[in-house]
Amino acid sequence: MELFKDKYTPALIDRTGDQMRLFYPEFETQHFKELVFAEGWEVLEFKARIRRITESLTLVLPADYEKALHILEQAAPQLRGVEYLFVPDFIEVNGLAPERYDLSMRYLTVFTPYSSSEFAVRPFIQRYPNQTIKYLMEWTESHDEHIRRLASEGSRPRLPWGAKLGEFIVDPTPVLPILYALRQDESLYVRKSVANHLNDISKDHPDLVLDLAQVWQGQHPHTDWIIRHASRSLLKKGHPAALSLFGYHKQEAVHIENLKLEQDQLVTGEDLYFSFDVVNHSGEPQMLRIEYEIGYMKANGKQAPKRFKCSDKMYPEGRSTVRTKQSFKRITTRKYYAGLHSLTIVVNGQETESVSFVLKVD
Repeated sequence: MELFKDKYTPALIDRTGDQMRLFYPEFETQHFKELVFAEGWEVLEFKARIRRITESLTLVLPADYEKALHILEQAAPQLRGVEYLFVPDFIEVNGLAPERYDLSMRYLTVFTPYSSSEFAVRPFIQRYPNQTIKYLMEWTESHDEHIRRLASEGSRPRLPWGAKLGEFIVDPTPVLPILYALRQDESLYVRKSVANHLNDISKDHPDLVLDLAQVWQGQHPHTDWIIRHASRSLLKKGHPAALSLFGYHKQEAVHIENLKLEQDQLVTGEDLYFSFDVVNHSGEPQMLRIEYEIGYMKANGKQAPKRFKCSDKMYPEGRSTVRTKQSFKRITTRKYYAGLHSLTIVVNGQETESVSFVLKVD
């Protein structure tokens, strides 16, 4: 599997240099390449490689900040995708001085449709919070969905790969007007960002997000989608108020029976197949959020639980059989340890039946 850092091949750096030369003939492509692949390149991870390329561009492009930005602006349409995050990163590295602030903010919106400025805007929020929040509010009214998304994504308190915005983790109220402005956005791309932003907030302020969800619920289909997606962490944790808000009530008349594994031993790389019956004795259909929890063996000999969504729907009265599987193929985000694991079925936040199995690590 290709890692993000492996996207930075000599060919990509060559293409970048060629684009620069189109709009700045004095650009020294060979020198740029030598700077990028200088000593230590091989040990750099993804974000560090972005920064190395940014610093190399800084040394080869004109020292005049505005002139350098204009060159990047002309090249940007050909530098699309996550691998070109060094384009907005150029602003983060070179544009934080007060006299460059307004120019930097303008160019963050220029670059974000091609390679998102969500990381580059964060140091500006940290250094100039009130001033930058005003810009973000203006961006919520942009005709461009990428710029509207930047307002939400760039101010997320816990953006993956991004520096945490500690002030908003403690008190997210300054950014709530941004999310309110985007709560009915026509773009799914923007709505996903708003939902992810609220999900971030829910990790530190669950009651705030639930109060907001209660107010927003029923206002618009787009808003309903946002609050449902924003509550996913609370639902996964079995938060009673979140479950109740979306109609998942504790079920005394619903039981899980016949939980069975196709095999009680497996090797990494295989799938764990299992089935169970949902027995609804209530006499009427019931809305059920069914998850399963894998107790993964860890290096310390203890299990660490991880929940996965199985189904989320109305179950009829009577017996319904569910069959599914969980993959144990190797992935970069999880290390497997040999030993006894567990599988537990969770219904509307309540743990029910459990079984154990043994994982062997090849």
